[in-house]
Amino acid sequence: MSELVGLVALSHSPFATMMPPSEVDAPGAAFLAAAERVRRAVAARRPDAVVVIGPDHFHANFYDAMPPFVLGVEEAVGFGDFASREGPLPVAGELAWSVRDGLAGAGFDLSLSYSLTVDHGVVQSYDMVVGDVPMVPLVVNTAAPPLPSMPRCLELGEALGKVLRSAPFPGRVLVVASGGLSHWLPPNDPRDPTVVGERRVAMIHGRKDARAFAAAREPRVRAMAGDPNAPVNADWDRWFLKQLAAGDPAPIAALGDIGLETQAGSGGHEIRTWLIGAAAVGRPLVWTGYEAVPEWITGMGLGTTFPVD
Repeated sequence: MSELVGLVALSHSPFATMMPPSEVDAPGAAFLAAAERVRRAVAARRPDAVVVIGPDHFHANFYDAMPPFVLGVEEAVGFGDFASREGPLPVAGELAWSVRDGLAGAGFDLSLSYSLTVDHGVVQSYDMVVGDVPMVPLVVNTAAPPLPSMPRCLELGEALGKVLRSAPFPGRVLVVASGGLSHWLPPNDPRDPTVVGERRVAMIHGRKDARAFAAAREPRVRAMAGDPNAPVNADWDRWFLKQLAAGDPAPIAALGDIGLETQAGSGGHEIRTWLIGAAAVGRPLVWTGYEAVPEWITGMGLGTTFPVD
């Protein structure tokens, strides 16, 4: 049976790959240095497969049919947005099917993909932490309804942990959660009265030409970079990390969607990936790192369930 070696959870940002810091004291440099320390700690644990839990940013999933959860079981392809890796990624197919079957048996009806496109929400953290270890990609909708509730994410994580511990996969499995922490994004709900025109059409019908949608969207995202006054709630981010270090995610889940968005912004919904990963591994974070990077529009956090030198 497989051995579950731990969790790495970390934030992602388009600007970490698109605009990396050029000096050691530049915004984001502390986060990237901490991520490199995490990478070395992961290498010492020699994972044979990695379950990567992350969001999609309208590069694969659109509102023609938006799944709360989608699992890749055969092929995964990096979209290549914001200087993240483009092209085929290795998939641990045997383990992926164990995850699918086990979660179905536990009452979770995940959408299934034999060829899953993943964007920087999965690929950036995967490359920072492990590189080319075969993955099982699990994409969680964090944009707008159908947002899976935070209690449901904890339940999914608990079931995932049981599945991974009992899977016949003969190797060591790492869980990586990618997302958050606090950041404020333009609204992504087609019901929002400010979401109009071509942007709304692209959210619903973007699958017809995802590349064209991305090409139109990326300049708008790039224009958000570099603002030292962009909103980041560092106090909330640190509280969130402390809750997971205490092994107590219940107060986080109790916030509900409105409470979470009030404290951490619309981008804060991505912490669902952390909740799933933490519940799967079932151990508190023993190491955390944090840098508020308003220039990247994000509170950049890291956490592991094993020591990091």
